[in-house]
Parts: sequence; structure tokens; C-alpha cells
Amino acid sequence: MEFLVNIKITWPENWNASDIEKVSLEEREHIKGVIAKGVMKRMWRVPGRRENWGLWEARDATELHYFLSQLPVFPYMDIQVHPLAVHPVDPLKPKDMEAF
Repeated sequence: MEFLVNIKITWPENWNASDIEKVSLEEREHIKGVIAKGVMKRMWRVPGRRENWGLWEARDATELHYFLSQLPVFPYMDIQVHPLAVHPVDPLKPKDMEAF
């Protein structure tokens, strides 16, 4: 199942640049494993903001929550999840979805 996930990050006010850099590096290393498992498919940055949109794939919402909650930045994230369904006019829809 695919999910469009919007993540906004708010760092603690008492953190300095090195605190943020440390957790950001941990996040980048951790996400490599998530990508290797095929869970995160795409990621887009929102220019000028600590925000991104990602295309994630998981068996269900519970599995998606597991992967999101394991992220080192998770405690500082505001997350919105949008489940996705195949659209009848999607030019890239799988052949087995022709009936939809």
C-alpha cells in the first residue's frame, strides 16, 4: 500500500547547530536501510522549510507507523499520512488494475 507522507520538523529551541547536525546525520544513515527495504520510494523537499513530502510503501498503516517511529528525528516530527489508491486515468497504473 502506498502512502503520501508530509513531515515537518521542529527542533527543540534549546538545541544548537551541532545537536541538529548529530541527529540529522543519524537520520541519513538510518534512512538508507529504509530505502533498501523499499519502504521509502521517493522524497521531495519543500524549499525554504524544514518539511518534506515522501512516497512510502508498507503493508498497512501499522507497518508504516513502525518505520516512521524508528526514525531518529521522529520525536521532532509533525506527520500527516495520506493513503493512496489507484486512479482510473493514471497512465502508470499497473496492468492488473485495468478494471478500476
